[in-house]
Amino acid sequence: MNYAIIAAGEGSRLQAEGVKASKPMVTVGGEALIDRLLRIFRRMKAEHIDVIVNPQMPEVVNHLRAAETASDDLSVYVQSTPSSMHSLAVLADHLPPSPFCLTTVDTIFREDDFAAYIAAFDSMEVDALMAVTAYVDDEKPLYVATDARLNITAFNDAHHGETYVSAGIYLLRPEVLTTLRRCIAEGQSRMRNFQRALLSDGWRVKAYPMSKVLDIDHATDIAKAEAFLAAT
Repeated sequence: MNYAIIAAGEGSRLQAEGVKASKPMVTVGGEALIDRLLRIFRRMKAEHIDVIVNPQMPEVVNHLRAAETASDDLSVYVQSTPSSMHSLAVLADHLPPSPFCLTTVDTIFREDDFAAYIAAFDSMEVDALMAVTAYVDDEKPLYVATDARLNITAFNDAHHGETYVSAGIYLLRPEVLTTLRRCIAEGQSRMRNFQRALLSDGWRVKAYPMSKVLDIDHATDIAKAEAFLAAT
């Protein structure tokens, strides 16, 4: 399995709340967020890991460049993008033609949950397997509507009785990148619009529930993440 990490956001909300470190370098559970993901992906026997980072975060760029030089399984791309969907488009130009797991740098999850998620993908006839969670602690969650078999039927900005929200972790087959490129060509933005386009283009998209997934968007989220990891 190949892995890709979007670490291109500026983390402006964290900085406004007094967190000095750039988001990828925020420490949770004794590790920087970016280092935690690299370790977990390597534990999952990653074939290769691609990371996009914002040039406005030189400490992150330097950190990742050093890691890239010290290993043969990591490629780092330094570029500003207007959205996470555009960040994926940059990564897509470098990804090998095989399935890959994509996540944003600030996702905090149980490692055993994640391992089960990766393992499940191989046994499913799907084009995209989206990690979802019933834990909602986001200012603008993306609600995920499913049928009884967890096939995704809609991605909604407002709550209409859905059990799950998007966890910001995606397993994708390379064929679905044709939809991504169409979205970019049409001037669309935001990852959630790409996900909606997957449905409209007829790809087989399924949800995979994880017990709990957190994002680090605010200073208070760091303490929540610390407590979550300590409990697991």
